[in-house]
Amino acid sequence: MYAVVKTGGKQYRVAPGDVIAIEKLPVEIGDEVELPVIFVADGDKIEADPEKAASTKVIAKVLDQFKDKKQLVFKFKKRKGYKKLRGHRQQLTRVRVIQVGDEKWTKPAKADKVEQADEAASEE
Repeated sequence: MYAVVKTGGKQYRVAPGDVIAIEKLPVEIGDEVELPVIFVADGDKIEADPEKAASTKVIAKVLDQFKDKKQLVFKFKKRKGYKKLRGHRQQLTRVRVIQVGDEKWTKPAKADKVEQADEAASEE
């Protein structure tokens, strides 16, 4: 099952467990947010009407608030001696999709084993 959500003027295809970087949201790290849904696909069943698809919940957990790579903006006019260089770093929020409709994300068993090994090593 996957959904298409719209946030920050952009659309993202998400499934449970996906980690995406979206435009900055005014929330704290560790909070859960509900993203607006515009399309849902569940096997052969497709809901493309945004009003009906909005009833499906997409819940994501905020992992990080960070800045993107610097984008350089260079303006130049030939034969006029005009050059201007500016940079921009977009504020972003990294989220992990926890739930799409009734389908939830669960941690892989391998990740649990690694965490348990790290905890055992830190206790020593």
